Amino acid sequence: MMKVWQVVLVGCHPTSMLGTKLILEEGGELSVVGMCSSWSDCAEMVQDKHPELILMDYRMPEGEVVGVLLDMKRSSPTSHFVVMTDDDAMELLQPLMELGASGLLSKGASPRQLLQLIQGLREGFLSMPLEWMNKGFLPVTSSEVYDGLLQLTATETFIMERIVQGITYDKIALEIEVSRRSIDNYLRKIYVKLNVSTRAQAIEKFALFSRQNKQIYA
Repeated sequence: MMKVWQVVLVGCHPTSMLGTKLILEEGGELSVVGMCSSWSDCAEMVQDKHPELILMDYRMPEGEVVGVLLDMKRSSPTSHFVVMTDDDAMELLQPLMELGASGLLSKGASPRQLLQLIQGLREGFLSMPLEWMNKGFLPVTSSEVYDGLLQLTATETFIMERIVQGITYDKIALEIEVSRRSIDNYLRKIYVKLNVSTRAQAIEKFALFSRQNKQIYA
């Protein structure tokens, strides 16, 4: 008989978490031991209980999961972290896995798809939608992103650090005494250097490597 996995749910909507709890516990192989509405509560529970699975929203009121995932994984290395997103954001899979995630799933996925992903983890396998392969999904290598970060100037690095912290563009402009339009110009240069096209992609890549290689920003 397989071990019953302890599960922690992290989300903004208690009703949704309760529905997920009922789905997970129906088969008897999963037991939800906590439902958290903040990253701080989740971090405390992960460190205390070391659950086998943490099912977490990508975005919470305090910020995105990229700001906390690596620390949580370090506090409980054997736990599996599965991130739930509002859309089918396949470009997030590689950066999140680099931070310690074991899977990524759209909130629009069916209960069966969620359970299949979890069952794969129990068997030591990673699951992803076949559609991603049809779209040409290819993981970004760490060295490519690392090289891009090394090209950032001190000002560009500061801007990205503040963006990851959730600071608005207008406030960043005031802090470095430039116009709001100048921030847009800086961002265009940053996107080119990081080989990304959106703010979310830039945050994912910057957060990953700034946490793992803080010495390069000294």
